[in-house]
Amino acid sequence: MALPFFQQRKRQKYLNWIFIIAVLIGALWFGQNYLFKPLSSPPLTPKEKKVEINLEILEKPILQELQPFEEIPPFEGDIGRENPFLPY
Repeated sequence: MALPFFQQRKRQKYLNWIFIIAVLIGALWFGQNYLFKPLSSPPLTPKEKKVEINLEILEKPILQELQPFEEIPPFEGDIGRENPFLPY
């Protein structure tokens, strides 16, 4: 009866060492990836481009021939239902 007890203690001792090693590996991995990671600098913003609007294009004769749309009058009837969420 004493032999299985010692085997269990030996097995538990190995499991304790495996657990400790796994925790150390996890701590090293976490520290390497999250704690000691160098801070990355923000990306450089590109210089703003100046917008130049060429208004001379509005003087072209083809644009002078265009006619404006006629104005659409606003709707004067009843708009929708009183409660749109009620079934028909």
